[in-house]
Amino acid sequence: MLKLLGAAAVVFSCTLIGMTVASGYSRRPMEIRALLNALQMLETEVSYGATPLPEALALVAERCDPRIALLFNRASEELLTLRGITARESWETALKEFYPKSALNRSDRTILLELGNSLGVSDREDQLKHLALTREQLKLEQAKAEDDSQRNTKVYNYLGFLGGLTLVLIFI
Repeated sequence: MLKLLGAAAVVFSCTLIGMTVASGYSRRPMEIRALLNALQMLETEVSYGATPLPEALALVAERCDPRIALLFNRASEELLTLRGITARESWETALKEFYPKSALNRSDRTILLELGNSLGVSDREDQLKHLALTREQLKLEQAKAEDDSQRNTKVYNYLGFLGGLTLVLIFI
């Protein structure tokens, strides 16, 4: 009886590990999609509203998906602290706080860091070009993320379960 309970616990825990890894693959396309929508809102605020960057970031944070609102909200807060930091520095600080909690990978982070290099540095037209470029790059990453998600989600779900069964068979 004790062996059976232990075996069930091993299979269950391995299955949960597989599901956790798989959830990262399924979360990434959703987070990129939410980022694309938020960047579109930021582009609208900058182009049509001519809203100052700290206010535009705060407005986007209020209206965007809660999964990524932290990034825009934190960047806005950093700019409003009046410590004399640049928009790039505030964006990097926000990204450092946001990135570990997200499902984004290094290439997504690099794209977002590049956007930070152009925020608040140039005129409105140039900023709009950089936002559009970032959105295009993220669209390519989203397509890759969706492919990865389709391939790897099922694999890791099954791998966790079957890995647990394998361990149970080895130790019994």
